[in-house]
Amino acid sequence: MDDHPEPPTRRVFVALAPPDEAKDELARALGPAYAAHPQLRWNRIEDWHITLAFLGELPSTTVPSLRAALSGTAASRPALRLSLRGGGHFDERLLWSGIDGDLDGLHRLATEVRALVRSCGVDFPDRPLRPHLTLARARRDDRTSVPEAAATLAAFTGRAWPTDRLHLVGSNIGRGPGRIYYRDIEAWPFAGPFAGPS
Repeated sequence: MDDHPEPPTRRVFVALAPPDEAKDELARALGPAYAAHPQLRWNRIEDWHITLAFLGELPSTTVPSLRAALSGTAASRPALRLSLRGGGHFDERLLWSGIDGDLDGLHRLATEVRALVRSCGVDFPDRPLRPHLTLARARRDDRTSVPEAAATLAAFTGRAWPTDRLHLVGSNIGRGPGRIYYRDIEAWPFAGPFAGPS
């Protein structure tokens, strides 16, 4: 008997993930912020990702068509060269680290991924790509912790790294009670070494 049955719906997105070495480097830089602001809702390090397309809540039956389409996209493209840099916030509520490197290539990849997803019959809000890595969220009545934490990352410049894989990520549940966790549904390697600005 399956202890983890497929949920009827799940939240799904397409993303890139920094390698462990880059995440560890950023986590060390966040040390003072972790200590000063334990009340923030910190994302798990294993969940850090760069979203290319957030598809929202989808029927789980939609996933197979996305798998087939995205595997071909990854196989046809070289890796990108990216790095994590600095920090900032959205509306004093969401803390992020910025993305540096081949941003033109990143935007092209996101545009291709979004068009491909729509060609599979999946409609989703077309928000502008603002490349970032979400780190934490503040509670409604806390307007100071996130800007203060962002300031601790102002001088942070991480090492450059090649994007290893294109990730299709899904939640453990759709709507309902309980905390939502995300995991790879599948991930596909890019075609080869990165190409673009050094």
